[in-house]
Amino acid sequence: MKGLKKIALVSAIAAAPFAAHADLKAMDDSAMGNITGQAGVTIELETQVSIGQFKYTDTNDGGANEIGGGSFTVNNIDLGGAGLITGADPIFDIDDDGTPDVAATQLLDDLSIDIDIAADGDAVISVHTISGLPIDFGLTADSMMLEGTDSTTLVSGLKAWGMLAKLDIRVDTEDAATNLGGTGDGSLNIDTAFTVNSMEFDAPFLAVGVRGMSITGAGANFDYDGDGLSVTEGDTEEVISADVSVAPGDLPDGLSKEQKVALGFASVNLDVYKGNGLGASTATDVLRVDVNDVIMDVNINEVLIGGANIGTVALDNLHVSNTRLAVYGR
Repeated sequence: MKGLKKIALVSAIAAAPFAAHADLKAMDDSAMGNITGQAGVTIELETQVSIGQFKYTDTNDGGANEIGGGSFTVNNIDLGGAGLITGADPIFDIDDDGTPDVAATQLLDDLSIDIDIAADGDAVISVHTISGLPIDFGLTADSMMLEGTDSTTLVSGLKAWGMLAKLDIRVDTEDAATNLGGTGDGSLNIDTAFTVNSMEFDAPFLAVGVRGMSITGAGANFDYDGDGLSVTEGDTEEVISADVSVAPGDLPDGLSKEQKVALGFASVNLDVYKGNGLGASTATDVLRVDVNDVIMDVNINEVLIGGANIGTVALDNLHVSNTRLAVYGR
């Protein structure tokens, strides 16, 4: 796919640090009016996060219907800019001028978070860039392990970097899917667009390795808006915008840098809410996840088995929709 030459994410996390001021003073009515009259809040953020270990332990006691007691751990996690990964700099020359429009650093930066409350009470959160260009991110983890009386390394040497084009979050006061088993207590909608430009890892317990894995938009051969037509080289900017996303290398001339950046990313849209189990299940008050749309291409440059490269893998126009999950404890 030509777009992969330009763009050569499991869900995007942004953390906003809070600051405390030691000298607190009462505000008069005028000052309070200036605060409450503002149209939402914007947080600009630069950060790098390191976690020594994430550990989930199944607390089931191993009774008649339980087999719990072990743990799943992820060790030495680093989240920051694409500069965490060797080879990710320079990146993303979207306007073809020979100079990278996004410079890879170790910081997750150029990041802005807008928070608004809509008239119906919904919380609307938009994560985007200050510059208008995508947010570069990098993620590394030394190992993912199952631990108990014995231990197994599931994944080792995870390294990934990519670009986040959009992350919109809406906490809706109305349930997004009451007719599908929701309780009507509200829902969380997540709409995101991203790429994973390069990922590598090993699965030691299978003697399998992956090198050069990428996740991008499905490109110009996919009908994003369901009108029966895919984007072609002669389409107008309006037609291309309506079709949501195409690979930057496949775009006609004349688009602005911002329009190009908004195109060519894998997209995920899902709803999360409290609901009931699926089908004949009697479970209630479970965590429900409805996947409305997942659209992407997946390519792997090298699949290693026993240390030898056995070939490449490509998934073209992967589209997941009408998918529902119900998650609950036992």
